[in-house]
Amino acid sequence: MIYSYCGNSGIQLPKLSLGLWHNFGSVDDFSVATQMVVRAFDKGICHFDLANNYGPEPGSAESNFGRILKNDLASHRDEMFISSKAGHDMWPGVYGDGSSRKNIIASCDQSLKRMGLDYVDVFYSHRYDGVTPVEETMEALIQLVRQGKALYVGISKYPPHLQQKCYDILREAHVPCLLSQYRCSMIDPTAQRENFQIAADNGSGIICFSPLAQGLLTGKYDNGIPEGSRAYRSTGFLQTSQVTPERVEAVKQLAVIAKERGQSMAQMALAWVLNDKRVTSLIIGTSSVVQLDDNLKTLENLDFSAEELKRIDAIVNDPTIWF
Repeated sequence: MIYSYCGNSGIQLPKLSLGLWHNFGSVDDFSVATQMVVRAFDKGICHFDLANNYGPEPGSAESNFGRILKNDLASHRDEMFISSKAGHDMWPGVYGDGSSRKNIIASCDQSLKRMGLDYVDVFYSHRYDGVTPVEETMEALIQLVRQGKALYVGISKYPPHLQQKCYDILREAHVPCLLSQYRCSMIDPTAQRENFQIAADNGSGIICFSPLAQGLLTGKYDNGIPEGSRAYRSTGFLQTSQVTPERVEAVKQLAVIAKERGQSMAQMALAWVLNDKRVTSLIIGTSSVVQLDDNLKTLENLDFSAEELKRIDAIVNDPTIWF
């Protein structure tokens, strides 16, 4: 594993972190989930990314992760960096959603109980809800650190016009923002263009999710929408309407370059995001140990020639294929 320092902190994160957004909930095979977490840890992935609403059912990914920790990794807690988040719809009533102090504090308490932990290493505000003043949300994160429930804090998906304000509030309280989490991929460059430099200028590490664009950048959809895939499910985050002919054609062109590099399409897509030196780590999602091992092979070839980058840019610098 390759590790990088996180912003202006002394924390190192693996270049690839394991996310438990999909495939670790109550509807999934617990034995497979266990195999993936243990394999990831054995391979040097010490950072595990969760949120209170991950499942389904909401909360079940944290509960399952807690079971895995207790059963298989109990003696390794201090070798692990565990994150969780709050801000999206979680429980009934007006307090189970959003970024209020009440939601943030209650969510962290619930997450700790589900995972069987005394503290998380970083707790994020999962989103700006459009209503709660950022001062209130940031003060809630600061309170979690003061209470010893979180060692560090982070923000996720905050728009650039509020990003700086978050950093300023946290810095003034001497609880600097350790991590800024954004969606980024070859066909989703918005955060790279709008948010990354603000984070870097403020000493925050950057961690990216959905680097494979929910599977589009694996080549899975080159010949249609496979049964059981994320786009096939009506409740999935990748909708059928997003699998456009233009995006599929772009992926096919990119796959030619990947093959020349001796990589799969997915491996090159991960390497491309990591090629931005501002990025500390990528959150990968896997459905099997085989897929996990395949993603780890990305680290064998992270360098791009100027010619390769030029050819890739010619394909991906097309707003018609961006999310």
